[in-house]
Amino acid sequence: MSDWPLSNALPRSTRSEPIETSLKLRVDGEHHELTVDTRTTILDALRDRLGNTAAKKGCDHGQCGACTVLLDGRRALTCLALAVAHDGATIVTAAGLAERDELHPMQQAFLDHDGLQCGYCTPGQICSAVAMLEEFAAGHPSAVTGGDGPMELTREEIRERLSGNLCRCGAYDGIVAAVRQVTGL
Repeated sequence: MSDWPLSNALPRSTRSEPIETSLKLRVDGEHHELTVDTRTTILDALRDRLGNTAAKKGCDHGQCGACTVLLDGRRALTCLALAVAHDGATIVTAAGLAERDELHPMQQAFLDHDGLQCGYCTPGQICSAVAMLEEFAAGHPSAVTGGDGPMELTREEIRERLSGNLCRCGAYDGIVAAVRQVTGL
């Protein structure tokens, strides 16, 4: 076995030079074509390349949920998703949920129930809540549901399904109340 480090075995040009590629994204109803470094996350493409600051950069490790958007109809942590892996994707941020001047029902419910304080996590919380209701309606079980018997959208169930989104201000009671308002509970 050689005592050379693997990094020295590669030619210098292949180790450090960025590789750029073109891709297309549909963000909040608008089509975009952009060229990005292949290491660019969707979050960085949204914020730095497209000027869309609805998704927030919190932990940048997929642990807080501030960057959550709807990616091809499913909630996704954009800080972990490479943009090149989602060429042609449709992305909806919290800003894209509204219809013209009318807020999405979840956005309105967050306002009605003080489901926010500082507001930093709110866009990710709202996207996660919208997607969570769709997942629930489609019959996807959670750790609370366990897949046994009929599912019920209890407070405990809502909390479990939104547990990947953190709120440092502690607005969880308002968030759960907002989700319950949208569901008619």
